[in-house]
Amino acid sequence: MVRLTGTMLASIALLFSLLTPVSAAVPEYAKWGTIAVKETQRHYQADIIDYLHVGRSYLASDKVEEKFKLWIRTKDGNEFGVNVYIQFNPANDTTYAIRYEKIG
Repeated sequence: MVRLTGTMLASIALLFSLLTPVSAAVPEYAKWGTIAVKETQRHYQADIIDYLHVGRSYLASDKVEEKFKLWIRTKDGNEFGVNVYIQFNPANDTTYAIRYEKIG
C-alpha cells in the first residue's frame, strides 16, 4: 500500500508539473527594446507599428550595440522603417548613444 501511495504521489506531482505554465525567460535585449521603442516614438512623434530585434554586436569590452528595426506611422499617416542602434556598457547598463537610420 505504501508503494502504491508513493507511485500515486509521484504521478500527481508529474501531472502538476506538466500542467503548470512555463514562464519564458526575458531576453537580454528586452530592456533595450523598450528604450528603442520609447525613444523612437519621442524622436519621430509617431506610433510604432512593428518591432524586430535584429541583433547584438560586441564593439569593445565595455561597449555593446543592440540593433532594432521599427516600422512607424507618423501623425499625418506616413509610414516608414527606422533602424535604431543603442550602444551601452554591459557592465552597468550605461547608455552611450542612440542612433536612428530612416529606411524605406
